Amino acid sequence: MQDQKEQQLEKKGRVVAIVIAGAMLLWMAVQWIGQAAGLPGRFAILFDFAAIAALIWALVNVYQIWRARREMQG
Repeated sequence: MQDQKEQQLEKKGRVVAIVIAGAMLLWMAVQWIGQAAGLPGRFAILFDFAAIAALIWALVNVYQIWRARREMQG
């Protein structure tokens, strides 16, 4: 049971890491493409908000992982 819980937390941690890395890579790409294409600033702000939302989601999940590991340790 404990091993299964640990595996779930590891999987959740990997998903969080992928979301953080993917959000930042996508955000940087959109900033570069938007500037090169001459898109208005309001499109950049839209993607800024999307990146912030992804990072907030990741922060909440990191907190949940942290709490679950503390409970498992006693």
